[in-house]
Amino acid sequence: MLPSQPARALAVALLAALLGALLPATAAHAASRTVQGGRLDWGIKASFQSYVTGPIASGGYSLTGGAATAGGSLFRFHSAKGSYDPASGAFEAGFSGGVRFTGHRKADGSHELDLTISRPTVRIQGGGGTLFADMVSKEKGTGRVTSSSQVPLASLNLAGIDMRGGTSPVALTGVPASLTAQGAKAFAGYYPAGTALDPVSLSVDTTAPAERRPAEPAPSKAPAEPAEPGASGKPAQAGALRDAAVDWGVRRTFREYVTGAIAKGEWTLADGARDGGALFRFPQGKGTYDAGTQTLDAAFAGSVRFTGAHLDLTLGKVAVKVRGGTGTLTADVTSGGRTQRATPLVTFTAKDFAPKNGLAALTEAPAVLTAQGSKAFNGMYKAGTEMDPVSLAVSVDPKAQLPALPDLGSDPKATAAAEKPAKSGAAGEPADPKTAPAASESSSGTGTGTYLAVGGIVLVALAALAYALVARRRRADATPHS
Repeated sequence: MLPSQPARALAVALLAALLGALLPATAAHAASRTVQGGRLDWGIKASFQSYVTGPIASGGYSLTGGAATAGGSLFRFHSAKGSYDPASGAFEAGFSGGVRFTGHRKADGSHELDLTISRPTVRIQGGGGTLFADMVSKEKGTGRVTSSSQVPLASLNLAGIDMRGGTSPVALTGVPASLTAQGAKAFAGYYPAGTALDPVSLSVDTTAPAERRPAEPAPSKAPAEPAEPGASGKPAQAGALRDAAVDWGVRRTFREYVTGAIAKGEWTLADGARDGGALFRFPQGKGTYDAGTQTLDAAFAGSVRFTGAHLDLTLGKVAVKVRGGTGTLTADVTSGGRTQRATPLVTFTAKDFAPKNGLAALTEAPAVLTAQGSKAFNGMYKAGTEMDPVSLAVSVDPKAQLPALPDLGSDPKATAAAEKPAKSGAAGEPADPKTAPAASESSSGTGTGTYLAVGGIVLVALAALAYALVARRRRADATPHS
């Protein structure tokens, strides 16, 4: 005997309600998220750093593209972009910035050791992970230069890491890495494949896809307004400076000294200055710019103060002048309770400072310390010392945007769930799955456990419904029929 009409209706309604409770949870995870902003911290290989900067190679390293240093021996790459699928755990994030190692200087000024690693990208799929990077290297012994794009440089040991179910930020800490065969070749033959590299840590922000909305009808065109100066794409004339910013990190080794074991200090920004990781941005430039002569006279907002043991130095009221292909950066320097006004700190190359698409820009122009700058740093560096490069951007068109600062994303220490560094045994051994890190996120999405829990509720409810229907049928069979 079939269940009665009310019983069937009850079964359908209850099942629909239960499935409705389950489906939104799975649908929320079906949509891939966009990676937008974040950092990757990696020392590449600590012993290689020591070799390069040690007495044998007598070399060093330089940072490009806004890369910074973090901690004692880490390089920080920035501005992550990519995608993340919480349902499968598939992850891809590309970062900006690079580091160039040089050593074994030759008589002609070139270097026998010359290796650049830039634009690292981390890809994770099906439980496996690889770190790719652009590499330019001079082969050991032959000196042959090889340039390769997105070389699979390091294999990542993801034992014990579940990448599913995250939201934002997604963070990995201390993931063991080892050199691949292709990476060993691109690494100029210094290490064989399988060599343990420094562990990799990253944190990226993710955003959910925007909801699709019906397209709105295009608004009727209003009469065109008179174009503003520079809006036509033609070079702006003298005085037509709309906005400007100058980026300068002072000197990498000085920043490391300030925050290191000796000074044990810090820096603080004020008056609108912004921190870009490896540089400070002084915005809101005001002054004059002549596109015809490529000259600039501008003052900028913001100040930076360095404090530590026997150290208290403030740079403020930063200004820049460009004349005849050379730029000079000046600042008010406050130290020991005294302020030296408009002190010329560095000079830099500014050979091509004509506007392009409404923006006159210099990117990482080499800069050297002036004699007055040496005095401002209390003789810590001699005049002529190479300082951090200067980047300068002047907008002469209302449509032109100033270059974005490096995007380091959210602070994982402040927002992410507890992160546990991976523990490994001897070099090259895989991490213990029990102690390896898990992908962490600030607010966990619905994970596999939730699916099982909701699924269990559905099964229990269906079992209860089936029991009720069987009992009803038995009662119906026991009823005498006329």
